[in-house]
Amino acid sequence: MGSWNDFNDAQSNTNLIPKGTLAKVRLTIRPGGFDDASQGWTGGYATRGSTGAVYLNGEFTVTEGQYARRKIFTLIGLYSPKGPDWTNMGRSLVRGMLNSARGISDKDMSAEAQAARRISGFADLDGIEFVARIDIGTDASGDDKNEIRSAVTPDHRDYAQVMGTAPLQFSGNAGPGATPQQNAAAPTSSSNPPAANPGAPGRPSWAQ
Repeated sequence: MGSWNDFNDAQSNTNLIPKGTLAKVRLTIRPGGFDDASQGWTGGYATRGSTGAVYLNGEFTVTEGQYARRKIFTLIGLYSPKGPDWTNMGRSLVRGMLNSARGISDKDMSAEAQAARRISGFADLDGIEFVARIDIGTDASGDDKNEIRSAVTPDHRDYAQVMGTAPLQFSGNAGPGATPQQNAAAPTSSSNPPAANPGAPGRPSWAQ
């Protein structure tokens, strides 16, 4: 039988980036139009789901290497009525993103490092570039999907290679929300994609 008669030996096309892959990515926040100034959620970046869960709808684009231009969609939890888990995971991811983008060790507790982990608003995260560790989760249908749950900081031996060039060190003179790479990392499009459906696949159980 020819290859176009018997497909048992055809490779499965899962279209997934392997778990544990390190890649430089750029975050684009797909705005959801939900603001709560008391929480610091301004600019229309946050999305509020039908159950009251609030999150940033993240579109992470691989910028370099084998998987360049591949997109990974991950929600960054801000609040869940079911408890603090999603909030804590979201804050942990953002801390890692800032450490990675601004060249800060997670163990660095200096005044400069602490300033580098502060933002003036979600606009500081929109367009940020950092090194991500790509994971695999499941969507609402139970199918595998790529996710980003953590960032890689300068402490990692492969950080410099994946980042390409060392990020500019954060300068306190730039203001608490400044991102050294923000101008270079800003998306070229003048408009953001529409917000995803709050019921989009891949939402954690506590955000359902």
